[in-house]
Amino acid sequence: MDKAHEIIFAGFGGQGILSMGQIISYSAMIENKEVSWMPSYGPEMRGGTANCIVIVSPSRISSPIISRFDSAIVLNQPSLEKFEHEVKPGGLLIYEESTIINPPKRNDLEILCVPANEEAQKLGKKQVANMILVGAFLARRPIVKIETIIKALEKVLPERHHHLIPLNEQALMIGQKIANQMEKEIIQL
Repeated sequence: MDKAHEIIFAGFGGQGILSMGQIISYSAMIENKEVSWMPSYGPEMRGGTANCIVIVSPSRISSPIISRFDSAIVLNQPSLEKFEHEVKPGGLLIYEESTIINPPKRNDLEILCVPANEEAQKLGKKQVANMILVGAFLARRPIVKIETIIKALEKVLPERHHHLIPLNEQALMIGQKIANQMEKEIIQL
């Protein structure tokens, strides 16, 4: 990683939006990278809109206030409509398949449609859908290592939920597999 990577995570409160950003941020700190994590959410929290901006950089971050992103991970239609056009050309846009009615229209981005909710249901824990999306993101933009994400989960998750770390690790691997499979399909076309 030779330059800063700017990411927006966006969706409804309760979908793990802030957690995704926090886990990436903690992971980057563990890897001695510079980090900015800026959450934003409506007053109603769960069910309201939520997003967070994360910047991971090998050098000092001049400003956490940005309006254009290298990557966006969106979990609902309003967030897609709001942030699709804020992703820089050549950037990455990942969205959750079942929550988006009108898919992105841009052709200057790498776009991944990930069935995270469906895969999380197969694992028996819908709350790990966000980790499936993080796994897919890191398959395409390896700004931190998966091993570091596992260490960060130990810091982010309350101790009473540490028994879920293996399930979260499994979700990360599923996300990686989905993203890698999509890459193979693109190459074969």
